[in-house]
Amino acid sequence: MPSEGMATIMKNFDGLYYAVIAKSFYRPEIIEQLFSFPLPAIYYAAHFPLYPLLIRLFSPVFGYLWSMLSVALISSVLAAVVFYLFVKEFKYSKSALWLTFVFLLFPARWLVVRSIGSPEPLFILLILVSFYFFKKNLPAGRHGNYWLAGIFGALTQLTKPPGILLFLGYIAFLLVKNWPELKKRTMITLVNLFKKAYPLLLIPLALLGLFAYYRFAYGDFWAYFHAGINVHPIFWPPFQVFNASARWVGTFWLEEIIYIFLLGVLGVIYLFKQKRYDLAVFTAIFFAATFFVAHRDISRYSLPLVPFLLIAFEPLLVKKEFKIALAIILLPIFLYSINFIAGNTLSIADWSSFL
Repeated sequence: MPSEGMATIMKNFDGLYYAVIAKSFYRPEIIEQLFSFPLPAIYYAAHFPLYPLLIRLFSPVFGYLWSMLSVALISSVLAAVVFYLFVKEFKYSKSALWLTFVFLLFPARWLVVRSIGSPEPLFILLILVSFYFFKKNLPAGRHGNYWLAGIFGALTQLTKPPGILLFLGYIAFLLVKNWPELKKRTMITLVNLFKKAYPLLLIPLALLGLFAYYRFAYGDFWAYFHAGINVHPIFWPPFQVFNASARWVGTFWLEEIIYIFLLGVLGVIYLFKQKRYDLAVFTAIFFAATFFVAHRDISRYSLPLVPFLLIAFEPLLVKKEFKIALAIILLPIFLYSINFIAGNTLSIADWSSFL
C-alpha cells in the first residue's frame, strides 16, 4: 500500500484531468502554462464540463483538490437518495432501503469511482433525476415535467458524452409506446409527440452548445472528435474489447467481461418481461453501446446501467440467499476497491498547479 495518504486518492485517474479543466476551462494557453501533463490541450475536450464547473464553484471554499472529491461524494449521496425515491415512488420494490444499500456497495467498480475524483456519480445522479421526471409525464399525460426531464437531461449530457444515449432512449420509448398510432396517422402522431416532448431536445442542444464553446476555446467545433485516437474507445465492429492489442485493452485476461455482458443481457430481458418498457428501452440502448467499447474497463462504462439492472434483478436481490452472499463478498469488495485505488494513479511530482 502506498504511504501518501489522501494524495493517493486525489491522483487517481481521471480526477485531476477534470481539475485541469476547472482551472483553465479548456483554454490552451492556461493548460500549457500551468500543467505539465504530457498531453495536448485538445485532449481535455473529451472530458465534459459540468463536473469541472462544480469543482470550480466549490473551490473558493475547499480548494480544487478537495472540491474534486467533495463533488463526487455529494453526488454519490444524492444519487442514493434519488434512487431510493425512484424505487419507492414507482413501486419497483417493497424493500427500497435494502435495494439502495446494495446500490451503495455493488458493483465494486461503482464503490471505487464514488470514492475518488470522478464524474460518474454526478452522471448517474442526473440520469436518475431526468428519468424520474420523464416517468412523471407518463401515467396522466402531464407535459410540464418534460421540461424538467429535458433540463436534467441536458445537464447529464454536459457531464459525460454518453448522455446523448438518454435522449435516444427517450425518443425510442416514445416511438415504441405510440407505435399503433404512428402506423395509422404517422405525421399527426409525430407532430403531437413533438408538441408534448420537445423540451427533450435540450439534451442534443446542450451538446451542440458545448461544441460551439469548443469552437471558441480551441478554434475547432469538432474538438471532441479530434482529442486523440486513444481517447475515444468506441470502435466498429463490436466486441473489439477482446482484441488484446487494442490501445486500451492490452491483455487477454478478459473473462469477467463475458459475465458483465451476460448480466446486461439478462437485465434487459427481465425489464421487458416485467413490462417496464421505459427502463428496458433505455437500458437496451445504453447496454448495446458497450458492445462497441474497445476498453479494458467495460465495468466503468456500464455503471449508468446499474440502477436499472438492480431494479431488473430485484426479485433475486431481496432474497435471504443474496443477503448472505453479499455479506460474504463485502470484504472482497473493499479489498478490490482499496487495491484498485492504490494502483490506478497518475505520477505527480508537483502539486502546486492544483492548489
